Amino acid sequence: MTTRLTLAAGTAVALALLAGPAAAQKTQIEFWHGLTQPLGGQLEQIVQEFNASQDKVQVNASAKGSYPETMQAAIAAFRAGNAPHIVQMFEVGTATMLSAGPAIKPVYALFQETGVAVDPNAYLPAVRGYYSSADGKLMAMPFNSSTAIMFYNKDAFQKAGLDADKPPKTWPELIDAARKLKAAGVACPFTTAWPTWTQFEQFGALHDVPFATQANGFGGLNAELKINSPLHVKHLQTLVDMQKEGLYRYGGRDAAGDALFPSGECAIIHASSGLRGRINREAKFAWAAAPLPYWPDVQGAPKNSIIGGAAFWVMTSPKRTPEEYRAVAQFFAHLAKPEVVAKWHMDTGFLPITAAGFEQVKKAGFYEKNTGADVPYLQLTRTETTENTRGLRLGNLPEIRNIIQEEMEKAFQGQQSAQQALDSAVQRGNAVLRNFERANKG
Repeated sequence: MTTRLTLAAGTAVALALLAGPAAAQKTQIEFWHGLTQPLGGQLEQIVQEFNASQDKVQVNASAKGSYPETMQAAIAAFRAGNAPHIVQMFEVGTATMLSAGPAIKPVYALFQETGVAVDPNAYLPAVRGYYSSADGKLMAMPFNSSTAIMFYNKDAFQKAGLDADKPPKTWPELIDAARKLKAAGVACPFTTAWPTWTQFEQFGALHDVPFATQANGFGGLNAELKINSPLHVKHLQTLVDMQKEGLYRYGGRDAAGDALFPSGECAIIHASSGLRGRINREAKFAWAAAPLPYWPDVQGAPKNSIIGGAAFWVMTSPKRTPEEYRAVAQFFAHLAKPEVVAKWHMDTGFLPITAAGFEQVKKAGFYEKNTGADVPYLQLTRTETTENTRGLRLGNLPEIRNIIQEEMEKAFQGQQSAQQALDSAVQRGNAVLRNFERANKG
Protein backbone atom coordinates (compact mmCIF):
# COMPACT_ATOMS: atom_id res chain seq x y z
CA MET A 1 0.00 0.00 0.00
CA THR A 2 2.83 2.39 0.89
CA THR A 3 4.49 1.73 -2.47
CA ARG A 4 1.28 2.51 -4.33
CA LEU A 5 0.80 5.77 -2.43
CA THR A 6 4.40 6.76 -3.11
CA LEU A 7 4.01 6.02 -6.82
CA ALA A 8 0.73 7.94 -6.97
CA ALA A 9 2.26 10.94 -5.20
CA GLY A 10 5.26 10.83 -7.52
CA THR A 11 3.02 10.77 -10.59
CA ALA A 12 1.02 13.76 -9.28
CA VAL A 13 4.20 15.75 -8.70
CA ALA A 14 5.46 14.90 -12.19
CA LEU A 15 2.18 15.99 -13.77
CA ALA A 16 2.20 19.24 -11.79
CA LEU A 17 5.74 19.98 -12.93
CA LEU A 18 4.75 19.37 -16.55
CA ALA A 19 1.65 21.56 -16.24
CA GLY A 20 3.36 24.26 -14.21
CA PRO A 21 5.36 26.02 -16.93
CA ALA A 22 2.33 26.15 -19.27
CA ALA A 23 0.13 27.60 -16.53
CA ALA A 24 2.81 30.06 -15.49
CA GLN A 25 3.13 31.35 -19.06
CA LYS A 26 -0.43 32.69 -18.99
CA THR A 27 -0.65 36.38 -18.17
CA GLN A 28 -3.11 36.76 -15.30
CA ILE A 29 -5.62 39.63 -15.51
CA GLU A 30 -7.89 40.63 -12.62
CA PHE A 31 -11.30 41.95 -13.68
CA TRP A 32 -13.80 43.33 -11.17
CA HIS A 33 -17.44 43.81 -12.16
CA GLY A 34 -20.67 45.03 -10.56
CA LEU A 35 -23.34 42.86 -12.19
CA THR A 36 -25.62 40.68 -10.08
CA GLN A 37 -27.06 37.39 -11.32
CA PRO A 38 -28.09 36.42 -13.90
CA LEU A 39 -26.23 39.20 -15.76
CA GLY A 40 -23.04 38.59 -13.80
CA GLY A 41 -23.04 34.95 -14.84
CA GLN A 42 -23.59 35.86 -18.48
CA LEU A 43 -20.67 38.29 -18.33
CA GLU A 44 -18.44 35.67 -16.72
CA GLN A 45 -19.41 33.24 -19.49
CA ILE A 46 -17.95 35.69 -22.03
CA VAL A 47 -14.76 35.79 -19.96
CA GLN A 48 -14.58 31.99 -19.95
CA GLU A 49 -15.06 31.89 -23.72
CA PHE A 50 -12.17 34.33 -24.17
CA ASN A 51 -9.95 32.27 -21.85
CA ALA A 52 -10.75 29.14 -23.84
CA SER A 53 -10.11 30.84 -27.19
CA GLN A 54 -6.34 31.24 -26.62
CA ASP A 55 -3.59 29.99 -24.33
CA LYS A 56 -1.67 33.16 -23.41
CA VAL A 57 -4.08 35.11 -21.18
CA GLN A 58 -6.22 34.18 -18.18
CA VAL A 59 -8.85 36.76 -17.20
CA ASN A 60 -10.13 36.23 -13.65
CA ALA A 61 -13.57 37.80 -13.21
CA SER A 62 -14.80 38.73 -9.72
CA ALA A 63 -18.13 40.22 -8.69
CA LYS A 64 -17.63 43.06 -6.19
CA GLY A 65 -21.22 43.92 -5.32
CA SER A 66 -23.20 46.83 -6.73
CA TYR A 67 -21.70 49.44 -9.04
CA PRO A 68 -21.06 51.91 -6.18
CA GLU A 69 -19.50 49.13 -4.11
CA THR A 70 -17.30 48.11 -7.03
CA MET A 71 -16.17 51.73 -7.44
CA GLN A 72 -15.23 52.02 -3.76
CA ALA A 73 -13.39 48.70 -3.82
CA ALA A 74 -11.38 49.76 -6.89
CA ILE A 75 -10.43 53.12 -5.32
CA ALA A 76 -9.32 51.42 -2.11
CA ALA A 77 -7.30 48.84 -4.06
CA PHE A 78 -5.55 51.53 -6.08
CA ARG A 79 -4.56 53.38 -2.92
CA ALA A 80 -3.15 50.14 -1.54
CA GLY A 81 -1.11 49.61 -4.73
CA ASN A 82 -2.97 46.51 -5.93
CA ALA A 83 -5.75 47.74 -8.21
CA PRO A 84 -7.37 45.26 -10.59
CA HIS A 85 -6.38 45.47 -14.24
CA ILE A 86 -9.99 46.17 -15.29
CA VAL A 87 -12.97 47.54 -13.38
CA GLN A 88 -16.54 47.87 -14.61
CA MET A 89 -17.91 51.33 -13.81
CA PHE A 90 -21.48 52.62 -14.23
CA GLU A 91 -21.94 55.61 -16.49
CA VAL A 92 -22.57 58.08 -13.67
CA GLY A 93 -19.11 57.24 -12.32
CA THR A 94 -17.43 58.45 -15.52
CA ALA A 95 -16.53 61.92 -14.20
CA THR A 96 -14.99 60.34 -11.11
CA MET A 97 -12.88 57.97 -13.22
CA LEU A 98 -11.72 60.74 -15.54
CA SER A 99 -10.63 62.74 -12.50
CA ALA A 100 -8.64 59.78 -11.18
CA GLY A 101 -5.51 60.92 -13.07
CA PRO A 102 -2.73 58.30 -12.98
CA ALA A 103 -5.08 55.69 -11.51
CA ILE A 104 -6.40 54.90 -15.01
CA LYS A 105 -4.85 54.19 -18.39
CA PRO A 106 -7.03 55.60 -21.18
CA VAL A 107 -8.18 52.94 -23.62
CA TYR A 108 -6.89 54.85 -26.65
CA ALA A 109 -3.41 54.88 -25.05
CA LEU A 110 -3.70 51.18 -24.25
CA PHE A 111 -4.32 50.34 -27.90
CA GLN A 112 -1.56 52.66 -29.12
CA GLU A 113 1.03 51.24 -26.73
CA THR A 114 0.17 47.57 -27.29
CA GLY A 115 -0.44 47.67 -31.03
CA VAL A 116 -3.78 45.86 -30.60
CA ALA A 117 -6.27 47.23 -33.14
CA VAL A 118 -9.79 48.14 -32.00
CA ASP A 119 -11.58 50.75 -34.11
CA PRO A 120 -13.36 53.28 -31.87
CA ASN A 121 -15.49 54.32 -34.84
CA ALA A 122 -17.09 50.88 -34.80
CA TYR A 123 -19.12 51.99 -31.76
CA LEU A 124 -22.40 53.86 -31.97
CA PRO A 125 -21.81 57.64 -31.82
CA ALA A 126 -23.87 58.05 -28.63
CA VAL A 127 -21.82 55.30 -26.95
CA ARG A 128 -18.42 56.34 -28.28
CA GLY A 129 -19.04 60.02 -27.53
CA TYR A 130 -19.99 59.36 -23.94
CA TYR A 131 -16.78 57.51 -23.12
CA SER A 132 -14.48 59.85 -25.08
CA SER A 133 -12.45 62.85 -24.00
CA ALA A 134 -13.20 66.38 -25.21
CA ASP A 135 -10.87 65.81 -28.18
CA GLY A 136 -12.60 62.56 -29.15
CA LYS A 137 -10.22 59.97 -27.70
CA LEU A 138 -11.76 56.79 -26.25
CA MET A 139 -11.12 56.70 -22.50
CA ALA A 140 -13.00 53.54 -21.47
CA MET A 141 -14.06 50.34 -23.23
CA PRO A 142 -17.81 50.41 -23.94
CA PHE A 143 -19.67 47.24 -22.99
CA ASN A 144 -23.12 47.08 -21.38
CA SER A 145 -25.01 50.16 -22.52
CA SER A 146 -28.75 50.73 -22.21
CA THR A 147 -31.14 53.59 -22.88
CA ALA A 148 -34.60 54.55 -21.62
CA ILE A 149 -37.69 53.64 -23.64
CA MET A 150 -41.45 53.26 -23.18
CA PHE A 151 -43.21 49.94 -22.56
CA TYR A 152 -47.00 49.70 -22.79
CA ASN A 153 -49.72 47.13 -22.07
CA LYS A 154 -51.41 46.24 -25.37
CA ASP A 155 -54.30 44.46 -23.64
CA ALA A 156 -55.07 47.57 -21.56
CA PHE A 157 -54.86 49.74 -24.69
CA GLN A 158 -57.42 47.57 -26.49
CA LYS A 159 -59.72 47.62 -23.46
CA ALA A 160 -59.57 51.45 -23.49
CA GLY A 161 -60.38 51.63 -27.21
CA LEU A 162 -56.82 52.68 -28.14
CA ASP A 163 -54.93 51.30 -31.12
CA ALA A 164 -52.50 48.83 -29.52
CA ASP A 165 -50.22 49.10 -32.54
CA LYS A 166 -49.98 52.91 -32.37
CA PRO A 167 -48.43 53.95 -29.04
CA PRO A 168 -48.37 57.67 -28.15
CA LYS A 169 -45.48 59.51 -29.81
CA THR A 170 -45.86 62.87 -28.03
CA TRP A 171 -46.71 64.02 -24.51
CA PRO A 172 -50.17 65.32 -25.52
CA GLU A 173 -50.88 61.90 -27.06
CA LEU A 174 -49.65 60.15 -23.89
CA ILE A 175 -51.88 62.33 -21.69
CA ASP A 176 -54.88 61.58 -23.93
CA ALA A 177 -54.11 57.84 -23.81
CA ALA A 178 -53.76 57.98 -20.01
CA ARG A 179 -57.20 59.62 -19.71
CA LYS A 180 -58.78 56.89 -21.83
CA LEU A 181 -57.02 54.19 -19.82
CA LYS A 182 -58.31 55.71 -16.58
CA ALA A 183 -61.84 55.90 -17.99
CA ALA A 184 -61.57 52.20 -18.87
CA GLY A 185 -60.82 51.36 -15.23
CA VAL A 186 -57.01 51.27 -15.22
CA ALA A 187 -55.96 52.47 -11.76
CA CYS A 188 -52.44 53.42 -12.87
CA PRO A 189 -52.30 54.57 -16.48
CA PHE A 190 -48.67 55.78 -16.42
CA THR A 191 -45.55 55.53 -14.24
CA THR A 192 -41.78 55.97 -14.45
CA ALA A 193 -38.72 54.15 -13.21
CA TRP A 194 -35.42 55.99 -12.75
CA PRO A 195 -37.36 59.29 -12.68
CA THR A 196 -34.38 61.64 -12.92
CA TRP A 197 -32.83 59.60 -15.75
CA THR A 198 -36.00 59.27 -17.80
CA GLN A 199 -37.68 62.63 -17.06
CA PHE A 200 -34.65 64.95 -16.86
CA GLU A 201 -31.49 63.42 -18.33
CA GLN A 202 -33.18 61.64 -21.25
CA PHE A 203 -35.74 64.44 -21.53
CA GLY A 204 -32.99 67.00 -22.07
CA ALA A 205 -31.36 64.91 -24.78
CA LEU A 206 -34.61 64.29 -26.66
CA HIS A 207 -35.37 68.02 -26.71
CA ASP A 208 -31.74 69.15 -27.22
CA VAL A 209 -31.76 71.30 -24.08
CA PRO A 210 -28.92 71.27 -21.54
CA PHE A 211 -29.09 69.43 -18.23
CA ALA A 212 -26.03 71.49 -17.24
CA THR A 213 -23.63 74.02 -18.70
CA GLN A 214 -20.23 73.12 -20.15
CA ALA A 215 -21.86 70.61 -22.55
CA ASN A 216 -23.42 68.73 -19.62
CA GLY A 217 -20.05 68.60 -17.91
CA PHE A 218 -18.00 67.40 -20.87
CA GLY A 219 -16.40 70.85 -21.14
CA GLY A 220 -15.09 71.15 -17.60
CA LEU A 221 -15.61 70.72 -13.87
CA ASN A 222 -17.21 74.17 -13.53
CA ALA A 223 -20.58 73.04 -14.90
CA GLU A 224 -23.83 74.34 -13.40
CA LEU A 225 -27.26 72.72 -13.55
CA LYS A 226 -29.86 74.08 -15.99
CA ILE A 227 -32.88 71.94 -15.08
CA ASN A 228 -34.97 74.91 -13.90
CA SER A 229 -35.48 76.11 -17.48
CA PRO A 230 -39.05 76.91 -18.62
CA LEU A 231 -39.26 73.58 -20.51
CA HIS A 232 -38.14 71.54 -17.49
CA VAL A 233 -40.56 73.38 -15.22
CA LYS A 234 -43.41 72.84 -17.71
CA HIS A 235 -42.59 69.14 -17.83
CA LEU A 236 -42.50 68.64 -14.06
CA GLN A 237 -45.72 70.63 -13.72
CA THR A 238 -47.29 68.31 -16.29
CA LEU A 239 -46.34 65.28 -14.17
CA VAL A 240 -47.72 66.97 -11.03
CA ASP A 241 -50.99 67.77 -12.84
CA MET A 242 -51.21 64.21 -14.21
CA GLN A 243 -50.76 62.84 -10.71
CA LYS A 244 -53.60 65.04 -9.36
CA GLU A 245 -55.83 63.78 -12.19
CA GLY A 246 -55.02 60.16 -11.42
CA LEU A 247 -53.12 59.65 -14.67
CA TYR A 248 -49.60 59.29 -13.24
CA ARG A 249 -48.20 57.36 -10.30
CA TYR A 250 -44.79 58.25 -8.90
CA GLY A 251 -43.10 54.85 -8.65
CA GLY A 252 -40.33 55.88 -6.28
CA ARG A 253 -36.64 56.58 -6.64
CA ASP A 254 -34.22 54.90 -9.04
CA ALA A 255 -35.44 51.43 -10.08
CA ALA A 256 -38.32 51.24 -7.56
CA GLY A 257 -40.91 51.77 -10.30
CA ASP A 258 -39.71 48.84 -12.40
CA ALA A 259 -42.11 46.34 -10.79
CA LEU A 260 -45.24 48.37 -11.55
CA PHE A 261 -45.34 47.46 -15.23
CA PRO A 262 -44.62 43.69 -15.42
CA SER A 263 -47.07 43.17 -12.52
CA GLY A 264 -49.82 44.73 -14.64
CA GLU A 265 -50.49 47.58 -12.19
CA CYS A 266 -49.50 50.37 -14.58
CA ALA A 267 -50.29 50.39 -18.29
CA ILE A 268 -47.37 52.57 -19.47
CA ILE A 269 -43.87 52.94 -18.07
CA HIS A 270 -40.74 54.88 -18.98
CA ALA A 271 -37.84 52.66 -17.94
CA SER A 272 -34.50 51.20 -18.94
CA SER A 273 -34.45 49.08 -22.08
CA GLY A 274 -32.81 46.51 -19.80
CA LEU A 275 -36.21 45.95 -18.13
CA ARG A 276 -37.21 43.91 -21.19
CA GLY A 277 -35.91 40.64 -19.76
CA ARG A 278 -37.95 40.99 -16.58
CA ILE A 279 -41.09 41.90 -18.51
CA ASN A 280 -40.57 38.83 -20.71
CA ARG A 281 -40.39 36.62 -17.62
CA GLU A 282 -43.17 38.15 -15.50
CA ALA A 283 -45.83 39.86 -17.66
CA LYS A 284 -49.10 37.96 -18.08
CA PHE A 285 -50.36 40.28 -20.80
CA ALA A 286 -49.49 41.38 -24.33
CA TRP A 287 -47.04 44.29 -24.34
CA ALA A 288 -44.82 46.25 -26.68
CA ALA A 289 -41.97 48.78 -26.67
CA ALA A 290 -41.84 52.26 -28.18
CA PRO A 291 -39.61 55.36 -28.13
CA LEU A 292 -39.96 57.91 -25.34
CA PRO A 293 -42.49 60.68 -26.11
CA TYR A 294 -41.54 64.29 -26.75
CA TRP A 295 -43.15 67.74 -26.71
CA PRO A 296 -44.05 68.48 -30.36
CA ASP A 297 -43.76 72.27 -29.93
CA VAL A 298 -40.01 72.01 -29.21
CA GLN A 299 -38.16 72.71 -32.45
CA GLY A 300 -35.94 69.83 -33.62
CA ALA A 301 -37.34 67.25 -31.22
CA PRO A 302 -36.94 64.37 -30.92
CA LYS A 303 -33.17 63.91 -30.91
CA ASN A 304 -31.30 60.75 -29.95
CA SER A 305 -31.59 59.41 -26.41
CA ILE A 306 -28.54 58.89 -24.18
CA ILE A 307 -26.98 55.80 -22.66
CA GLY A 308 -26.93 54.22 -19.24
CA GLY A 309 -25.17 51.03 -18.19
CA ALA A 310 -21.41 50.70 -17.72
CA ALA A 311 -17.99 50.50 -19.36
CA PHE A 312 -14.65 48.85 -18.58
CA TRP A 313 -11.80 51.01 -17.27
CA VAL A 314 -8.12 50.05 -17.24
CA MET A 315 -6.44 50.68 -13.90
CA THR A 316 -2.75 51.15 -13.20
CA SER A 317 -0.51 49.69 -10.51
CA PRO A 318 3.20 50.17 -9.63
CA LYS A 319 4.19 46.64 -10.74
CA ARG A 320 2.06 46.39 -13.88
CA THR A 321 3.97 45.08 -16.93
CA PRO A 322 3.64 45.76 -20.67
CA GLU A 323 2.61 42.10 -21.08
CA GLU A 324 -0.31 42.63 -18.72
CA TYR A 325 -1.51 45.72 -20.58
CA ARG A 326 -1.25 43.81 -23.87
CA ALA A 327 -3.33 41.01 -22.36
CA VAL A 328 -6.01 43.53 -21.35
CA ALA A 329 -6.04 44.93 -24.90
CA GLN A 330 -6.45 41.43 -26.34
CA PHE A 331 -9.43 40.80 -24.06
CA PHE A 332 -10.98 44.10 -25.15
CA ALA A 333 -10.46 43.16 -28.81
CA HIS A 334 -12.44 39.98 -28.12
CA LEU A 335 -15.29 41.99 -26.57
CA ALA A 336 -15.42 44.19 -29.69
CA LYS A 337 -16.13 41.26 -32.03
CA PRO A 338 -19.55 41.60 -33.70
CA GLU A 339 -20.58 38.10 -32.64
CA VAL A 340 -19.82 38.87 -28.97
CA VAL A 341 -21.69 42.20 -29.14
CA ALA A 342 -24.67 40.53 -30.84
CA LYS A 343 -24.93 37.62 -28.40
CA TRP A 344 -24.73 39.88 -25.33
CA HIS A 345 -27.55 42.05 -26.73
CA MET A 346 -29.80 39.10 -27.54
CA ASP A 347 -29.13 37.36 -24.21
CA THR A 348 -29.57 40.39 -21.95
CA GLY A 349 -31.50 43.24 -23.59
CA PHE A 350 -28.56 45.66 -23.41
CA LEU A 351 -27.86 47.59 -26.60
CA PRO A 352 -25.87 46.23 -29.55
CA ILE A 353 -23.16 48.88 -29.15
CA THR A 354 -21.58 48.50 -32.60
CA ALA A 355 -23.20 48.78 -36.02
CA ALA A 356 -21.66 45.42 -37.01
CA GLY A 357 -23.17 43.78 -33.94
CA PHE A 358 -26.57 45.23 -34.78
CA GLU A 359 -26.34 43.88 -38.33
CA GLN A 360 -25.54 40.39 -37.02
CA VAL A 361 -28.62 40.51 -34.80
CA LYS A 362 -30.77 41.57 -37.76
CA LYS A 363 -29.38 38.76 -39.92
CA ALA A 364 -30.23 36.25 -37.21
CA GLY A 365 -33.89 37.31 -37.47
CA PHE A 366 -33.97 38.31 -33.79
CA TYR A 367 -36.00 41.47 -34.33
CA GLU A 368 -38.59 39.66 -36.44
CA LYS A 369 -39.15 37.19 -33.59
CA ASN A 370 -38.90 39.86 -30.86
CA THR A 371 -40.88 42.86 -32.09
CA GLY A 372 -39.69 46.13 -30.61
CA ALA A 373 -36.33 44.81 -29.42
CA ASP A 374 -34.65 47.22 -31.84
CA VAL A 375 -36.41 50.30 -30.40
CA PRO A 376 -33.50 51.22 -28.07
CA TYR A 377 -30.99 51.05 -30.93
CA LEU A 378 -33.16 53.04 -33.32
CA GLN A 379 -33.91 55.72 -30.71
CA LEU A 380 -30.25 56.03 -29.72
CA THR A 381 -29.09 56.40 -33.34
CA ARG A 382 -31.87 58.44 -34.94
CA THR A 383 -29.89 61.71 -35.00
CA GLU A 384 -26.31 62.93 -34.82
CA THR A 385 -25.26 63.71 -31.27
CA THR A 386 -25.09 67.30 -30.04
CA GLU A 387 -23.61 68.86 -26.89
CA ASN A 388 -26.92 68.10 -25.17
CA THR A 389 -27.30 64.51 -26.44
CA ARG A 390 -23.89 62.99 -25.65
CA GLY A 391 -24.87 62.25 -22.08
CA LEU A 392 -23.85 63.68 -18.71
CA ARG A 393 -20.39 63.91 -17.22
CA LEU A 394 -21.00 65.48 -13.84
CA GLY A 395 -19.23 64.83 -10.56
CA ASN A 396 -21.18 62.98 -7.85
CA LEU A 397 -24.17 62.56 -10.18
CA PRO A 398 -25.76 59.85 -7.96
CA GLU A 399 -25.99 62.44 -5.16
CA ILE A 400 -27.47 65.00 -7.56
CA ARG A 401 -30.06 62.46 -8.69
CA ASN A 402 -31.16 61.98 -5.08
CA ILE A 403 -31.50 65.74 -4.62
CA ILE A 404 -33.73 66.02 -7.71
CA GLN A 405 -35.84 63.10 -6.52
CA GLU A 406 -36.29 64.72 -3.08
CA GLU A 407 -37.44 67.99 -4.63
CA MET A 408 -39.76 66.21 -7.07
CA GLU A 409 -41.36 64.31 -4.20
CA LYS A 410 -42.11 67.56 -2.36
CA ALA A 411 -43.80 68.87 -5.52
CA PHE A 412 -45.86 65.68 -5.88
CA GLN A 413 -46.89 66.02 -2.22
CA GLY A 414 -48.08 69.60 -2.81
CA GLN A 415 -45.40 71.15 -0.59
CA GLN A 416 -43.94 73.34 -3.35
CA SER A 417 -44.46 74.32 -6.99
CA ALA A 418 -42.59 72.79 -9.91
CA GLN A 419 -40.58 76.02 -10.22
CA GLN A 420 -39.64 75.98 -6.54
CA ALA A 421 -38.68 72.29 -6.74
CA LEU A 422 -36.32 72.77 -9.64
CA ASP A 423 -34.86 76.04 -8.35
CA SER A 424 -34.01 74.23 -5.12
CA ALA A 425 -32.62 71.21 -7.00
CA VAL A 426 -30.34 73.51 -9.02
CA GLN A 427 -29.10 75.35 -5.93
CA ARG A 428 -28.40 72.17 -3.97
CA GLY A 429 -27.00 70.31 -6.98
CA ASN A 430 -24.60 73.14 -7.82
CA ALA A 431 -23.21 72.95 -4.27
CA VAL A 432 -22.41 69.28 -4.92
CA LEU A 433 -20.71 70.19 -8.21
CA ARG A 434 -18.60 72.89 -6.54
CA ASN A 435 -17.45 70.43 -3.88
CA PHE A 436 -16.44 67.96 -6.60
CA GLU A 437 -14.64 70.72 -8.53
CA ARG A 438 -12.63 71.78 -5.48
CA ALA A 439 -11.70 68.18 -4.68
CA ASN A 440 -10.50 67.42 -8.21
CA LYS A 441 -8.93 70.65 -9.50
CA GLY A 442 -5.39 70.18 -10.72
